[in-house]
Amino acid sequence: MKVLVFGSTGMVGQGVLRECLRDREVTEVITVVRKATRAAEPKLREVVHPDFTDFTGVDLEADACFWCLGVTSAGMTEAYTMAAAKVLAKPSLTFVFVSGAGADGKAMWARVKKRTEQDLAALPFKALYVFRPGIIQPLHGIRSRTRMYNILYPLLWPVIMITKLVRPSAVTSTERVGIAMLNIAKRGFATKLLANRDINAAARD
Repeated sequence: MKVLVFGSTGMVGQGVLRECLRDREVTEVITVVRKATRAAEPKLREVVHPDFTDFTGVDLEADACFWCLGVTSAGMTEAYTMAAAKVLAKPSLTFVFVSGAGADGKAMWARVKKRTEQDLAALPFKALYVFRPGIIQPLHGIRSRTRMYNILYPLLWPVIMITKLVRPSAVTSTERVGIAMLNIAKRGFATKLLANRDINAAARD
């Protein structure tokens, strides 16, 4: 299986990339980045493409695409997603889009995520799955590229641990997100819109 990963340098993307590289059924992992990362792995191919508004002519042939790109500094999240999705859309590809808990809300970011979900649903993919994770526990030394998150996570760690004890289904991890995406790409899943409880279930499937 050949997979594409967008947003591979972010916290979620790092976790997804790690699991893709570890999976024996994945033969090639293609990461699409704007700047070279110099990552070196036997089955990793890095495609450097500075213009995320136009993917015309870029080789994005794959069986599944894991979209983990977060909010961009330029506020172009939806434009980037749809530019890639329109090139990728075909009946042989499964698209997994990381949205966010609260995407049904009224905040600007929520409206953008919700609109992107709707626009993706109109494209002819083999299947579209939307992840709406809430609390994500970073594992295996993974850190966010957002400085504020790295400051907050140590402070929130006790809260995360307590939440895991009281409501295990309310917390997922970077590892489970990655495994869930791979399982869904291989075998599908009954639910198309996945919150943390569903993500954890898909990771065990």
